[in-house]
Amino acid sequence: MLRKLFSEQDIAKKVKDLARQIENDFANEEILFVCLLKGSFIFTSDLVRQVGNPSRIDFMRVSSYGNQMTTQGNVEIVKDLEEDIEAKNVVIVEDIIDSGLTLTRVREMLRTRNPKSLKICTLIDKRCRREVEIESDYVGFTIDDGFVVGYGIDYAEYYRNCPDICVVVEENEV
Repeated sequence: MLRKLFSEQDIAKKVKDLARQIENDFANEEILFVCLLKGSFIFTSDLVRQVGNPSRIDFMRVSSYGNQMTTQGNVEIVKDLEEDIEAKNVVIVEDIIDSGLTLTRVREMLRTRNPKSLKICTLIDKRCRREVEIESDYVGFTIDDGFVVGYGIDYAEYYRNCPDICVVVEENEV
């Protein structure tokens, strides 16, 4: 069962707020948004459409969950960037920071490619699950715990099409 955490309207307002923060930080400079697939694709699409800066998008696909509800710890790069990021303003767009393992690995890898700047934008920050220290420059929502789905975020590839962000609850928790 699902319990709604954030409505479609809550999300739209937060995306606009994040876009304004990013615009303020980069003035009129070009930004390359790096969408971490698959969970961030809807968030990235909505975010980029709200940012007025000249923008480009590239994609990475990384995996640490498989079809599990907890990370397996080993991060695999399934699809790498197509663009060279040297001397570019890069914003990594992540759906949720949980353990921090995946994002730490991606950030370390991208830093070696010498971007002009490298920032992180996450829709959801779940600090209680951190296994490594990593901070996001732009945070949409902070939650305590719970496995969330919707707005592109999945469980075993399901629920991505839910317009709200919901937490998966056991029937005995209802």
